[in-house]
Amino acid sequence: VLVESLLVFAVVLSVHAVVWDRFSWCAVALAVQAFYVQFKWDRLLQLGGAVFQFRGAANSGLLPASMVIPLLGVVMKERCRAAGIVYFERFGVVVASTGMLLALFLSVLAVGITKPVPTNTCILTGVAGSVIIYTMKHSLTVSEVIEVLEVLLIFVYLSMILLYLLPRCFTPGEALLVLGGVSFVLNQLIKRSLNVIEGRGDPIDFFLLVAVVGVVLLGLFFTVLFIFMDSGTWISSMFFHMMTAVLGLGVIMPWLYRLIRRNPLFWLLQFLFQTQTRLYLLVYWTFLAASACAVVFYQNAKRSSESKKHQASTITRKYFHFIVVATYVPGLIYDRQLLYVAAVLCLAVFIFLEYVRYFRIKPFGQTLRHLLSLFLDERDSGPLILTHIYLLLGMSLPVWLFPRSCAPKGTLPGAGALVPYSGVLAVGVGDTIASVFGSTMGEIKWPGTKKTFEGTMTAIFAQIIAVALILIFDSSVNLNSSYAWILASVSLVSLLEAYTTQIDNLLLPLYLQIMLMA
Repeated sequence: VLVESLLVFAVVLSVHAVVWDRFSWCAVALAVQAFYVQFKWDRLLQLGGAVFQFRGAANSGLLPASMVIPLLGVVMKERCRAAGIVYFERFGVVVASTGMLLALFLSVLAVGITKPVPTNTCILTGVAGSVIIYTMKHSLTVSEVIEVLEVLLIFVYLSMILLYLLPRCFTPGEALLVLGGVSFVLNQLIKRSLNVIEGRGDPIDFFLLVAVVGVVLLGLFFTVLFIFMDSGTWISSMFFHMMTAVLGLGVIMPWLYRLIRRNPLFWLLQFLFQTQTRLYLLVYWTFLAASACAVVFYQNAKRSSESKKHQASTITRKYFHFIVVATYVPGLIYDRQLLYVAAVLCLAVFIFLEYVRYFRIKPFGQTLRHLLSLFLDERDSGPLILTHIYLLLGMSLPVWLFPRSCAPKGTLPGAGALVPYSGVLAVGVGDTIASVFGSTMGEIKWPGTKKTFEGTMTAIFAQIIAVALILIFDSSVNLNSSYAWILASVSLVSLLEAYTTQIDNLLLPLYLQIMLMA
C-alpha cells in the first residue's frame, strides 16, 4: 500500500509541476488526505465495519481511485486552454471539481463510520475539504456548481442501490471510479437532452452517453423486476427479451433521435459502411471476435470431467489481451471514429450478455455461466463477472476521453499524441508481457507482492518497443523529443501494475493517459 501510494504521489506531483495552478494544489491536498483516509477504509474492511460488502483480497484503493477523475480534469483543462477552446476548458474544470467532491464524500463517509472517531484524520480531511471548496467557490459559476452537486446526488443514490444489489463486486476505490463515471455520464445526458440546441455535438458522443445510461437503466429495471419473479423460467426469459426490445426501440432509440436529429439505425448503418476501409476493418474485427469465441470453446473442451475445478492459466487469459491489441491498433491507425463507435457497441453487447448470464436467461444464460466459469480469477468474487468488461473499458476509455475538440489536427503535440494508445500500451502490451514473463521466468519478487522484477522490466521494455512501432506505422504521431517523459510515464505505470491490488485493466490506462496528456 505504501509503495502504491508513493507511485500515485509521484504522478500527482508530476502533473502539479507541469500545471502549477490552484487546481493542481487542490489535487495535492486531496492526495494527502486520501492517503490517511485510505487506512481507515482498510481497517473498516478488515473488521467488517463497512456499510456494504466490498471485494475481498484487496485494499480499499481509495488514493489511486480518488486521483483519477480530478487529474483527468486538470490535464484536460490545460490542453484545452492551450488550444484556446474555452468551452472544453470549463468542462475540464467541472470534471476536476466533480472528481474532488466525490472523493471527499467517500473520505467523509469512512471517517464518519470509524469508531472511535479519528481526530487527526478528521482535521486533515476538513482542511483539504475547505481548500477544495474555497477554490471551487472562486472558480466555478453558479450553473457549474449546480452541475457538480447534481453528479454528487446521482452518485450517492446510485451507490446505495448498486452496492446493495451487487455485493463483493467492487472495492471502495473501484466503486468511486465506476459509479462516479456512470453518474457523470448520466448527468451529461440529462443536461444535453434538456438543452438540445445548446448541446450540439458529434453524434458519436451522444451515442456513447445513451448506450451507457441505457444498459445501466436496463440492468436496474430487471434487477428490481426479478426480485418478484424467477428469472430462470421460459416465461421470464421471453419477458426479458420482449422488454429489452421495448425499452430499446421505445425509449433509447427515440432518446437518441432527439439528440442527433436523425434515425439512429440509419445513421449507424451509414456510418459503419461509409468507406471501404471501414468495411475491411469490420470484416477483420469479425474474424478476431470469432477467434476469441473459438478460444473460449476450445479451452472448455479441454476441461475434462475429472477436473471441474480447473481454471484457465494466466497465459491462457492473456490470449484475449493479444486479440484486443490486434483489434485496437488498426482502428487507432486507420479510423478512430469507427473504433469509438465499435467499442461502444461492444460494451453494450458485453453488459447485455452479462445480464443474460447473471439472470440465467434462457436459452443462453446457463451456457454462458458454464463457459465463462473457466476464466474466473480472484477478482470475480461477486455475482457479476466484470474482468472482460474492465478490459474493454481500459482499452476504450483513452479513445473515448481523448479531447478531440482541443486537438487541432486530430492529435495532441508531443507525448499527448500517444494518448489514444494508452490502453494498448498499459494493458495490451505492458500488463500482458509482465504477466506472461513474470509467471514463466520471474524469480525476483517485488517486496510484499507476487509480481516479479523481471516481469516489470520486460513490460517497460515491451512498451518502449511498442512506442517505436507506433512511430513507424502511425504517421500522425510526432513525439517532439519528449522521450524522457514517455519513459518515466511508462515506468511509473508499470511499477503501479506491480503493486496495486485494484483492477489494473481499468486503473493503468487512465494513469498513463493522465501522464501523457500532462
